[in-house]
Amino acid sequence: MAISLPDARQLSDEVLEALRLRALRGCEMGLTEADVAELLGVARETVSRWWSAYQADGVAALPHERSGRPVGSGRVLNDAQAAHLQALIDAHSPEDLGVAAPLWGRRAVRDLIAKEYGLDLPVRTVGAYLKRWGYTAKRPRRHARGQDEEEVRQWLEETYPAVERRAAEEDGEVYWCDEMGVAADHCPGYGYARAGQRATAEVPDSHIRVNMVSAITNAGSLRFMTYTESMTAALFIVFLGRLLRSTSKKVFLVLDHLRAHDAAAVQAWVDAHADRIELVWLPKRSPELNADEYLNNDVKGNVNAAGLPHDRPELRSRIQSFMRRLYHLPEHVASYFQHPCAQYAAAH
Repeated sequence: MAISLPDARQLSDEVLEALRLRALRGCEMGLTEADVAELLGVARETVSRWWSAYQADGVAALPHERSGRPVGSGRVLNDAQAAHLQALIDAHSPEDLGVAAPLWGRRAVRDLIAKEYGLDLPVRTVGAYLKRWGYTAKRPRRHARGQDEEEVRQWLEETYPAVERRAAEEDGEVYWCDEMGVAADHCPGYGYARAGQRATAEVPDSHIRVNMVSAITNAGSLRFMTYTESMTAALFIVFLGRLLRSTSKKVFLVLDHLRAHDAAAVQAWVDAHADRIELVWLPKRSPELNADEYLNNDVKGNVNAAGLPHDRPELRSRIQSFMRRLYHLPEHVASYFQHPCAQYAAAH
């Protein structure tokens, strides 16, 4: 890992004087001016100027004036403008401020600067400002439009802690449940190819698809069922029955508001088994709060990694093989709860 040296223009006069003497010592030892400059973190021209002055008239002739443009000079935005822009970026989305962009990228910030101050800056310059202000590029966390922040707060601070307490008091288990689908032509990752040529994958029929419903606990327990049709109330009841047969404890099942979950037939079945199961509804439009979503991502990223399947039975077999391996890896299943959005539900 390369060590980053501070800008020499920010150093004190005493430190600069010590650097001058060390530069001279390095040159006397036979190091090149370029090597000395790199070691000390100054410009090669600066070392050359010091060495030339020393050779001509000795140490007394060393120049002591500071060279180079002062730090911060030449910047288009002043400190007050920079602080204002950072406050806007931290507190608002681009859409909030009338900027046509889904995220705060360099072009979006450039448009914000133009909107606020009428300044047209190059994208590269905007990138330098963002780096200087402490911003780094990150893969965005998906956040559903229309999510009720108060409902999410209530879930995190009140609803889920109460469910967790009840499960402990009643010797129950909290499962997180979700559905997903995998297509046979889903090709995860990237492939290399010659410059100017495409990376090509031979894909099967795009209509080949297998679905799965699963449920996991923060202790690493896992239950799943694959199916090829659409999820219905009757199919979901089959899964619920299998889930109850796999445990003697009461199940608190955390899930979203999928139509099949909300169906009257499902509610009637749950009511008839109220001593064994209770449905717990996540806040609407909040998939990131469900740890089972991160299992789904894992499946989609790995099930076709060894090559695309040729037909539906092969695809289904791959999903089942992957999930059966997870049965024996409870620590891996529990790790889905370590995602920042799901850590609230991780095992204590």
